[in-house]
Amino acid sequence: MKSIEIDRSKRLKDEPQKGHNRWHPNIDPVIEVDQGEEVVLETRDASDCQIQPTMTVDDLSGLDNKVAHPLTGPVYVKGAMPGDLLEIEYMNIMPQNYGWTRNRPGAGFLRDIFLDPYLVHWKIQDGYAVSDQIPGVKIPDGSFMGTAGIAPSQEQLEAWTRREADLVRRGGTAAPPDPEDAVPTSDPIAREGLRTIPPRENCGNVDAKQLTKGSKLLIPVNVPGALYSAGDGHFAQGDSECCITAVEMGATAVVRFKILAGEAARNNIKWPRFAHPGFFADPEWAAPKNFIATMGMPIREDGTQEGEDLTLAARNALINMIELLQERGWSREQAYVICSVAVDLRISNAVDLPNVTVSAFLPGVLPSVSVPIFFNASTTCRPL
Repeated sequence: MKSIEIDRSKRLKDEPQKGHNRWHPNIDPVIEVDQGEEVVLETRDASDCQIQPTMTVDDLSGLDNKVAHPLTGPVYVKGAMPGDLLEIEYMNIMPQNYGWTRNRPGAGFLRDIFLDPYLVHWKIQDGYAVSDQIPGVKIPDGSFMGTAGIAPSQEQLEAWTRREADLVRRGGTAAPPDPEDAVPTSDPIAREGLRTIPPRENCGNVDAKQLTKGSKLLIPVNVPGALYSAGDGHFAQGDSECCITAVEMGATAVVRFKILAGEAARNNIKWPRFAHPGFFADPEWAAPKNFIATMGMPIREDGTQEGEDLTLAARNALINMIELLQERGWSREQAYVICSVAVDLRISNAVDLPNVTVSAFLPGVLPSVSVPIFFNASTTCRPL
């Protein structure tokens, strides 16, 4: 078994030989492995270890935001070639004992509503995350790697840069190449490297919470050796990660690779796929056994009817869930964090025009108690 070990007391820039925070085909691999060989990757959190348990919300303004997300790797998988499909099996994902969640102004799904920074520290122990800042909330372990992927080819890098620049010209949002705080610092990587914030065809920051222990991620190979990297560990996350962070943590991932020779070229597979042989989390939470949900439809606050707007429907479902949590005693900011780390947005229908529907699901109830897992009987909050 081979490994990449890091010093989490240091920033990535202080250990540049262990990782990177840009995607580029010219980044040198840290290790080489055979398919079938298990590899241990120690990773930093999304902030590059900048956020610490002693920090307050006032400290967030001094963070270097262009370092996200620092990745450990690349790993060169011997025999992997363009046209192959690389299978990454997650043998284990082990959390650290500290995590955090923040709202960053100008980011997140409800960035026009939540304008102020907010920071929550989590203590991770005995399979749960708890925080004094959100009393009564207890989040079960669903550890996964928020960001994992392989290197793009030079052709893909250039094409993706052009299309994202075009999006910005048309008024959209993207994170173009930027050499500031880039690792590696050398050109052309720093100048051309793609930011690790958005996901793309090489996977990356997809934040798919089902990629837990036992799951398999399949990505079409773009360069010899594939050049796999991972980081951005999440202890738990709702499907949407609405405030732009989950329960963020450093993590240690154990992975194993398998090469499906020629599979991507033969079947014209261009996008990642993933699978899990069982429940991706404890069945109590994966299903879940108990939940409460709010609905949203594409109707604006002033009553204007929109059509086939799933984004607006999702927004309304989420706002309705935040209001429900406020009814139970949490502040608006606390409710937004709970939604980001625990609430799943699901499309209920995409065909019943004009009102396509999205539902926001909050799990669930422990069988041994009469109040939801997110409520502690010692709190003053009412059960659902």
